[in-house]
Amino acid sequence: MIPSLAGGALGGWLLLRTPTSTFKALVPWLILGATLLLAAQEFITKRLGVLAHAHEEPTPGWVTFVFVFQFLVALYGGYFGAGMGILMLAALGLIGLTDLHQMNGLKNVLAVAINGVAAIYFILAHAVVWHDVLIMTSGALIGGYAGARVAHRLGRKFVRRAVVAIGIVMTVALLLK
Repeated sequence: MIPSLAGGALGGWLLLRTPTSTFKALVPWLILGATLLLAAQEFITKRLGVLAHAHEEPTPGWVTFVFVFQFLVALYGGYFGAGMGILMLAALGLIGLTDLHQMNGLKNVLAVAINGVAAIYFILAHAVVWHDVLIMTSGALIGGYAGARVAHRLGRKFVRRAVVAIGIVMTVALLLK
């Protein structure tokens, strides 16, 4: 939780200091990077030999790696919320989680911390368009609840492939825009 809060706060701070033109140019590449990481997550995990087992004690180096990696994910999330779920799933896979449903649950808890601290910063900085908040909040709650139910029914492989496909389509659409 600590790296999520720190990274989310720093990401929000950076977002409000990034010129709009720079942000627009970064968006497709941020989504593409997260998508490619999720697509390659299983290969990378096997290659690096980082699958964690519940009965093993983590080393100080491993704990540091997990904290730094989560901080970077949170920094990305505080800066750019769209696509953070893809990156979060990839990050959780890289630290040894393999059950996509468990990963989704943990991703949601950490995303609340990341987005929550960034949102508090945006509110304090008077950067919130309040008349859009109710619509976006309703959509996020409904989509999150319904999405989890649908993902459970469709299965891990299908969901992973669908998320990668959506990420690629989003990247291409934004690059063409």
